[in-house]
Amino acid sequence: MDKRNELTARNFPTAQEDASTAAPPSLYGGPESAYRLAFTDNDFLLREELRPVRMQLELLKPELVQKEAGIESTIVIFGSARILSPEAAAADLARAQAHDDAIAIRAAKSRMLMSRYYDEARRFAALVTQRTADMDTPVYVVTGGGPGIMEAGNRGAFEVGGKSIGLNIVLPHEQEPNPYITPELCFQFHYFALRKMHFLMRSIALVCFPGGFGTLDELFETMTLVQTGKCRKRPILLFGREFWSRLINFDVLIDTGMISPADVHLFRYVETAEEAWAVLEAEYGFDAPPTQTGEFAVDI
Repeated sequence: MDKRNELTARNFPTAQEDASTAAPPSLYGGPESAYRLAFTDNDFLLREELRPVRMQLELLKPELVQKEAGIESTIVIFGSARILSPEAAAADLARAQAHDDAIAIRAAKSRMLMSRYYDEARRFAALVTQRTADMDTPVYVVTGGGPGIMEAGNRGAFEVGGKSIGLNIVLPHEQEPNPYITPELCFQFHYFALRKMHFLMRSIALVCFPGGFGTLDELFETMTLVQTGKCRKRPILLFGREFWSRLINFDVLIDTGMISPADVHLFRYVETAEEAWAVLEAEYGFDAPPTQTGEFAVDI
């Protein structure tokens, strides 16, 4: 045995080793006992006073896992959980027509029109994954991990053999992650704020599809951080000019002095996956030789 190995040997057992061997004596094995190791005691960890510790854990876990996986640059896809795939939307319309329900038919036709965004998100994620696969640091797609546009993003990466990330969150109504997220990169959050922080920590671009309150929250938090200089400027792409210009009247904000005229240049509209990719190619020179690609993501 090489005695020199003892120079760098651990002096103490790991927490995992202690957790696996520290079976409580029978007298102190009941639920009322305080004998359990603090870091294996769920009741203790879930106490109100331990919130700062839980927040730190929620920051650290996704950070360490992604770091160990070599993930340095990401593109975030935001959008509605309610947008159906074209196949699902067509089936929805067929059911409504079969029942001859005028209100249901009108709603189903609207969902059918919106389903094109599912296809664009799916194609865009596939483009990102394929075009950056051979780079020294591939760019990974990140979504909120749920259905709709989020599913489309993870699905696009999955279908071309790539990995993608899902940042899911516990909600009052039942929700499961979509089935296309890379399992070792599928995370669950309790705190919205920490989830939104992780969306941006490695992102080199934000791609925003039509959505509701959650999508708007994520979009405007990003634009606020960029506008105020709290994070590095990055491309913010809004899919569907007609949708976004009907939803948000930026001219009113300029005319009333609520934002500066230059603030509308924080984002740009795109219509197709290819158009979005072309913007990112121009911004980051993805087609340049590997030695010229540089570092994309910067921590916030």
